[in-house]
Amino acid sequence: MPVFIWEGSTVKGEKKRGELEAEDERAVRLMLRRQRINPSKIKKKPKDLLENVSFLQPKVTTKDVVVFTRQLSTMIDAGLPLIQALEALSAQQENKTFKKMLEDIKNEVESGSTFADALKKYPKNFDKLYCNMVAAGELGGILDEVLTRLSDYMEKAERLKRKVKSAMTYPVIVLAIAGLVLAVILIFVIPVFQKMFADFGQALPVPTQMVISMSDFLKSYFLVIFAGIILLVTIFRKYYATESGKKNIDKIMLKAPVFGMLLKKVAVAKFSRTLGTLINSGVPIIDALNIAARTSGNKIVEQAIYDVRASIAEGKTIAQPLLESGIFPNMVVQMISVGETTGALDQMLDKIALFYDEEVDTAVDGLTSMIEPFMIVFLGGTIGSIIVAMYLPIFKMAGAVAG
Repeated sequence: MPVFIWEGSTVKGEKKRGELEAEDERAVRLMLRRQRINPSKIKKKPKDLLENVSFLQPKVTTKDVVVFTRQLSTMIDAGLPLIQALEALSAQQENKTFKKMLEDIKNEVESGSTFADALKKYPKNFDKLYCNMVAAGELGGILDEVLTRLSDYMEKAERLKRKVKSAMTYPVIVLAIAGLVLAVILIFVIPVFQKMFADFGQALPVPTQMVISMSDFLKSYFLVIFAGIILLVTIFRKYYATESGKKNIDKIMLKAPVFGMLLKKVAVAKFSRTLGTLINSGVPIIDALNIAARTSGNKIVEQAIYDVRASIAEGKTIAQPLLESGIFPNMVVQMISVGETTGALDQMLDKIALFYDEEVDTAVDGLTSMIEPFMIVFLGGTIGSIIVAMYLPIFKMAGAVAG
């Protein structure tokens, strides 16, 4: 549908302007009159030639959604109707993509849809957890409280995600730089020494010969090696996209030394925070477990949560299936069991999430501290060995001259 730019005034004489998506100008006038705005100017918005080129449009980030959620919560808490709050937020939004999205959501709500149903049109930005919590908030008449909880949850979840990403990214970047440096040395520097050694007319030491052979191999098969790496990455991604592939790789990752323990702590923190937030917002326990499973990000953890759901459906407890999964520590299971018994499961889950946030912090700091010296030794040892190997013939020649 086309977009119209309008200007007008309220019954109190306040000047207003904005944009509306509608079939024609008459529909825009009707929509504005419903909002008690007297339009003075309505014109069709000129088309942006690049608006249909998706990759050139600004992306809607998690930060955009968090800020919107917190602002909407404040407005609703202050007594502002949902439609007016959405209109105000879309008008002040600088991100064009998000602005258009909010205008569409406002129009959907104006047409009679619930806020939760309007949000479901944009699953990439408003996931099942978000939509279900909003639905529970609308139903219970506590939308402002639910939105506050949602913004808190999203901020903490994003913080946790950044910590894990930084822990994983650091060694990958260092290894990539090390590989690039070694490739440059072997392809461009070693051949210079090789030409110089050819004039010596003597047999080269074994370490020097090994480095020269590596250089020859890399120069001859560089494109084959590069293509092979791309092929392996493609095969891995395709395998990981399958159900069995994701399950097998996620299982290996959870059992990996050092990283596996970090991932388990992240899984416990994420599960506890997600389930606690959903239950606290009034989402039924079965639905909450379904959402927690889908948003876990790990197939093994997902299966463990589905086992919990099945246990509850049969009238059993949450604790036993969690213990059997081998992912959730004994202390966590016992705390959840106490929470079930006392009827304070949501509060207990929040405490577990806070505790494991600190555990993840400590694990990330420890991992970084452990990786740094290892990387320094690896880089220094590798490059140092190549340098020594290339200077061995010079030392040998200098010794022969001195003798």
